[in-house]
Order: sequence, then C-alpha cells, then structure tokens
Amino acid sequence: MIKITVKQKEEKNHYIKVEGHAGYAEEGYDIVCASVSCICITTINALISIDEECVVYSEDDGFLELGIMKHDRIIDILIDNMLSLLTGLANDYPEYIKILR
Repeated sequence: MIKITVKQKEEKNHYIKVEGHAGYAEEGYDIVCASVSCICITTINALISIDEECVVYSEDDGFLELGIMKHDRIIDILIDNMLSLLTGLANDYPEYIKILR
C-alpha cells in the first residue's frame, strides 16, 4: 500500500511524504504506482521550473519526501492539484493508496 502523509502549517500544505508500493500488479505493470510517481514527479518538475528554491525533496525506491519552502498562488495551485489527483486515485483504489492528513 502507498501511504501519503500531508502536513499543514498555517492552513497551507508544507510537507508531503509518499511511501510504499501499491501492490496492484507486478513491478513494471503497476498502473497505480506509475500514476502516483508520474503525478508527484511532474508536479515537482513544474515547481522547480517556476522557482528552484520553493521545494526541497528526496526520493528513493518507494519513497518521496517533499518540503514546500515557499508559497504563492501558482505554487499552491500546483500542490493542491497534485493532492487532488492523488485523492482521486485513492478514491478509485482505496485498497492500494491511503492519504493521511
């Protein structure tokens, strides 16, 4: 199961951790894991293209940790969009993704 932890500070998202593997299918064919990875990495790349200092992150196999260091309208929209997409996946695949807030 993929567990996504979201922490807020002053009503803004400031920390997101994604850990684990979905286990939906064997490695290389797991559309749930691939979707989560794609959503997260695409969002991080967009954020970095806007402002290299707005996030800090580390990633490893089955692990992503994201700290949001700056907030503005666009950064917050991108983070909210990422969480909305992940929530949609969690609703569609509740046995494979859990979001903890």
